Amino acid sequence: MEAKPPLYPVAGAAGPQGDEDGLGVPDGPEAPLDELVGAYPNYNEEEEERRYYRRKRLIVLKNVLAASAGGTLTYGVYLGLLQMQLILHYDETYREVKYGNMGLPDIDSKMLMGINVTPIAALLYTPVLIRFFGTKWMMFLAVGIYALFVSTNYWERYYTLVPSAVALGMAIVPLWASMGNYITRMAQKYYEYSHYKEQEEQGPQKRPPRGSHAPYLLVFQAIFYSFFHLSFACAQLPMIYFLNYYLYDLNHTLCNVQSCGTNSHGILNGFNKTVLRTLPRSKNLIVVETVLMAVAFMAMLLVLGLCGAAYQPTEEIDLRSVGWGNIFQLPFKHVRDFRLRHLVPFFIYSGFEVLFACTGLTLGYGVCSMGLERLAYLLIAYGLGASAASFLGLLGLWLPRSVPLVAGALLHLLLTLGLFFWAPVPRVQKHSWILYVAAVLWGVGSALNKTGLSTLLGIMYEDKERQDFIFTIYHWWQAVAIFVVYLGSSLPMKAKLAVLLVTLVVAVASYLWMEQKLSRGVLPRQPRIPRPQHKVRGYRYLEEDNSDESDNEGERGGDCGQAACAEEQELQGRLPLGPEPAGLCRRPCPYEQALEGDGPEEQ
Repeated sequence: MEAKPPLYPVAGAAGPQGDEDGLGVPDGPEAPLDELVGAYPNYNEEEEERRYYRRKRLIVLKNVLAASAGGTLTYGVYLGLLQMQLILHYDETYREVKYGNMGLPDIDSKMLMGINVTPIAALLYTPVLIRFFGTKWMMFLAVGIYALFVSTNYWERYYTLVPSAVALGMAIVPLWASMGNYITRMAQKYYEYSHYKEQEEQGPQKRPPRGSHAPYLLVFQAIFYSFFHLSFACAQLPMIYFLNYYLYDLNHTLCNVQSCGTNSHGILNGFNKTVLRTLPRSKNLIVVETVLMAVAFMAMLLVLGLCGAAYQPTEEIDLRSVGWGNIFQLPFKHVRDFRLRHLVPFFIYSGFEVLFACTGLTLGYGVCSMGLERLAYLLIAYGLGASAASFLGLLGLWLPRSVPLVAGALLHLLLTLGLFFWAPVPRVQKHSWILYVAAVLWGVGSALNKTGLSTLLGIMYEDKERQDFIFTIYHWWQAVAIFVVYLGSSLPMKAKLAVLLVTLVVAVASYLWMEQKLSRGVLPRQPRIPRPQHKVRGYRYLEEDNSDESDNEGERGGDCGQAACAEEQELQGRLPLGPEPAGLCRRPCPYEQALEGDGPEEQ
C-alpha cells in the first residue's frame, strides 16, 4: 500500500515536479504556499531576542539624554531671561525712557514673589498632577509653562509678567519631581532590559533584588546633572553676546560700594542705579527674546518627541486607581518614615546652597569686587565645575553611598568657613582668581550634593508606587528653602553664612544618624499603598494573572483569582436557594467584573 503524501508539505521543499525555475523558485502548485508559511531557515530566536532588548536599552538611553537636554535648555532659558530682565529693569534710565511711570520695580518684586512663594503650595497638587497627566506629560506641560513665561516678555506689563510668574512658580516642583521620577524609572527599565533572562526565570511578578538598579541609577543621575548644571553656563550666553556691550565698567557701577564679602549687607548695597552706557534698541531685544523662545520651544519638542513613557499604560491606570484622596494624602503620610525625616535638613540645605551660589557668592563677593561685567564668567565657572564634577558621583559604584554626599558637604563647609572671614576690596581685581576657584569648588560640592541625594532617594524608594511622592517631598523642601532665602535677602552676609553653616552641620549629622539606624537594622515605617480599584471593563482583566498587580500586592495576596471565585461558585451551588450569601471575596473578581459590571460600587 502506497504511503499517502503529507498533508502539509515541508517548508522550503520542492514542488511535485521537483525542479526550479530560472529565478530559483520551486515549481508546482504548492510552492507559493511553502514560501509564505515556511519557517525562516536562518532564524535564531536567541539572537533576535538579544537584538530586541539591545534596542530597548538604546531607547532608554535616548530617553535619558532627551530629558536631560530638555531640562538643561528649559532652565538655561529661564535663568538667562530672568537675569537679563532684572539687570535691564534695575537701570533707572531704562525704566524712565522705556516704561515711564509704569512701576517696573513693583512689577519685578511681585514677579519674584510669584516665582518664590507659589511653590509653597506645591505639595498639595504635585502628586495629583503627576498621576493625572503621567510623568512624561507632566514634564511636557511644565516645560510649556516655562516657555509661556518667556513669551510674556515680548509685552512687559503687570497683567502679563505677574500671572506668568505665578504659573511658573506652580510648575517648578512638578517639573523637577517628575524629572527625578523619570530618571529613576529609566534606570529600573534599563536593569530589566539588561537582565531579561533572569526576569524570565523568576517570572513577571517576581520583584528584582533590592538595589539591583543602583549602578544604572548612579550613571543616569550623573548624566542628568552634568547636563543640568550646564544650564548655568548656557544662561550666560545672552549676557556675553548681547548685554555686556551696554554695561558700564566697575569704576562707574561700584563707585559708591564701601564693603564686600562678609562685611556686606543685603544685595549690592551702594550699587549705582545706572548700569547701562547706552540703551539697547527694542529691535535687538526682540531678536534675543525670539532666540530664547525658540530654544524653549525646542525643549518642548525634545520632551514631546524623544522622551518615551515612564510607565506602561496599564501601570499608569493602576497608579491613578488607588484613589485621588489617597494620592493627595500619601505625601503627608510618608513623614512617618524616619529616613525622610532625617534627610529633610539636607533637602533644605540643597536649596540654600544653590541660591547662595547664584546670589551670595557671585553678587556679594564677585560683582561687588569685580563689577557686573564679570557676573557671567563667575556663573560659567560654577556651572562648568558642577557639570564636570557630576561624574564624581560615580564613585558610589566602588565606595559607600555616604562618601560622595558627605565629601560634597565637607567641601562646602571649608568654603563657607573661608568666606566667613574674607572681605574682598571693591574695585580691586588682583584677587579675582580666588573667586573663580571658589566658584568652581562650590560647583563641585553642589554636584556631589545633587547627585548624591537623588541617587540615595532612588535606591531607598525603588517601588514605582512611591517615587513620585518622594521626589515631590524632596523638591518641595528645596522650594521652601528658596523661599526662606528670598525672605532673608536683606540680611547681612555674616548672618547668611551662619545660617548656611548651621544647616549644613545639622544636615550631615542627621544623615549620618540615619545611616547608623539603617546599619543597626531599624526598619522604616512606610505608609501602605492602597490596592488599585479598577472601574473599567475590558480584555485586560479577563486573565487569571493580573499583570498590573504591584509586587507589594502580590505579597499581600490582594486580588482573588478565578480559582477562588470558582470555589465560591461551587460552594454557592451546594447551598439552598434563597438570598445570596456573602462571598468569600470582598469584591467581584476581574472575570465577574468584565461580565457583569463592577459589582456593588457601580450600583
